[in-house]
Amino acid sequence: MGGFFGVTSKTDCVTDLFFGTDYHSHLGTRRGGMAVYGPDGFQRSIHNIENSPFRTKFERDVEELKGNSGIGSISDNEPQPLLIQSHLGSYAIVTVGKINNEQQLITHAFENGHIHFMEMSGGRINATELTAALINQRQSLVEGLLYAQEMIEGSMTILLLTPEGIYASRDRFGRTPVVVGKKDGACCVSFESFAYINLGYKDCYELGPGEVVLVNADGVQSLSRPRREMKICSFLWVYYGYPTSSYEGINVEEMRYRCGRILAERDLGCRGGCTGCPGHEKQEPVHPDIVAGVPDSGIAHAIGYANESGIPFARPFIKYTPTWPRSFMPQNQSQRNLIAKMKLIPVDALIRDKSLLLIDDSIVRGTQLGETTEFLYESGAREVHIRPACPPLLFGCKYLNFSRSNSELDLITRRIIRDREGDQVPAEVLSDYADPDSENYREMVEEIRRRLNFTSLKYHRLDDLIESIGLPKEKLCTYCWDGKE
Repeated sequence: MGGFFGVTSKTDCVTDLFFGTDYHSHLGTRRGGMAVYGPDGFQRSIHNIENSPFRTKFERDVEELKGNSGIGSISDNEPQPLLIQSHLGSYAIVTVGKINNEQQLITHAFENGHIHFMEMSGGRINATELTAALINQRQSLVEGLLYAQEMIEGSMTILLLTPEGIYASRDRFGRTPVVVGKKDGACCVSFESFAYINLGYKDCYELGPGEVVLVNADGVQSLSRPRREMKICSFLWVYYGYPTSSYEGINVEEMRYRCGRILAERDLGCRGGCTGCPGHEKQEPVHPDIVAGVPDSGIAHAIGYANESGIPFARPFIKYTPTWPRSFMPQNQSQRNLIAKMKLIPVDALIRDKSLLLIDDSIVRGTQLGETTEFLYESGAREVHIRPACPPLLFGCKYLNFSRSNSELDLITRRIIRDREGDQVPAEVLSDYADPDSENYREMVEEIRRRLNFTSLKYHRLDDLIESIGLPKEKLCTYCWDGKE
């Protein structure tokens, strides 16, 4: 996916920019970049971070860059920030999002006087450059930002660094967050709200969907009214968000505890412990010896489950973080699978002859969790029960670059549905597979359990997930689970 951080200050901002951007390293694995504006104009540095963390690549740049304002980016895709010179003046730009109508917008830009785009490897156009081309088709930066938001199908959150400050534009449905922090003599703009806490900033302002603001060292000025409709990404709480962040006032770690608690309530027989409430499920209870989370994001979900069920929480494998942190991983899928295995070290005393209940944030392809399960059996586990912290993923995300998958058939759910229904599956049939009370859903889950060799498998229900987050469903994007826009 990607993340960003910006600072505008009455003194040099580079140290704050460096650490604030680094705090977004969990959101991207491919490139990092920083741009600053100071007495000598714009300066920029971009590095590949696939095999080294952001911090080690930019330590020298911190000494060389000088400026009172700047923006930084961590990205899974295009290199950024970009430096743009246009009739609107010079600015640096970073984006987070996904453009689905790219070719249409490129053609539109050519028809409106744009001469050329830089082509990246594979023939793709840099989405950030394309966004800048849209902005430049209007007579002011604010008009351009609003125009870009209307033209882009998908999602795009934008930061512009200008001599007068930082313009921030949250995507029009608020799928990703933008927050402003403030301290004496400086303000920052951040994707993750935790990124500025240790730098001395306090929460100041959270942008609404589609809102545009101008941030300078003295504060924040709203330049467009936020839209009423919001569809913030639910997966931020389930997986991508850092535990210390909050979105729309809801902390990630606390949400994951609630998620685990509700999973346990379902496993204990029923929500609330009654015997006749709607959704009561009859099933054989499981009796694991320990509850564990698949590092990293599964851990908080597992703590919530353990606290509610009374089953001890333990760590039957430990993530080897000195050389295998999540923040830099290869692009090749087979190499990522190998690294996923390499970084988890078993604790024999907590595995051998034990029944384990594991909570992972999700099941995508199923490859890594299947290999982890086999690894536990080989290490002597008696049973391995799996409880994903979200419903089955049935649809590829249309709005954010969450995955490197090129096809929905990369999802284990869709491969099973294809095997059952054929290549062309009507929308109403997919909807039935998404219904946790349907026979198709039950049989799909059982087939996943069989293929991945789990002792038992039970997903989080979508209604329970929405309750775990605590926002109304109409304010949440749940497309990847139910296909509803």
